[in-house]
Amino acid sequence: MVSEFFIQEQQLSNITRTLVKDEDGKSLYLLVGRWGTRGDALSLYAMSGELVASIKQTSFMFGSRFELYKGFKKVGVLRKILNLNADFYYIQHLHWTVSGDIKNHHYSIYQMNHKIMEMSKATLFTGDYFNLNVVDDDDAPLCICIAAVLDYWLYNKKKNNGRKPIMGLGTCQ
Repeated sequence: MVSEFFIQEQQLSNITRTLVKDEDGKSLYLLVGRWGTRGDALSLYAMSGELVASIKQTSFMFGSRFELYKGFKKVGVLRKILNLNADFYYIQHLHWTVSGDIKNHHYSIYQMNHKIMEMSKATLFTGDYFNLNVVDDDDAPLCICIAAVLDYWLYNKKKNNGRKPIMGLGTCQ
């Protein structure tokens, strides 16, 4: 069974805490942190306060790298591989690939031929959202962290004004 998760557009790279909701609008996760320099990290918490996943920037020069953690256990390293007409990313250890139209938030995560997640956009009565369709709920926290990094890269390309996007400072919306 595929589960849907929604993140309001303009929230992932904004100066705010980011809530991840289900299709009924119920808050499931809170994503907080900061990006821009080596050692910066995003942490994903269940609404109970339990840390469920995080992603840490380990390299800034010569291609950013991000370590993925499920709870406190390192499970993978995200790297950008290609940047031609379509971006291509690889997550070592998990053997996941991310490909598609990152710029327009329409991409998929695969492990071999098995789809892990699909990202698209959705317009609901409360606004525009990123819609993550995740095949296995156990993969959802890592998928949310990966989506945050891809949005950061996209946001950073667009912004590119020398300032660091900061997450986790502000109020929940």
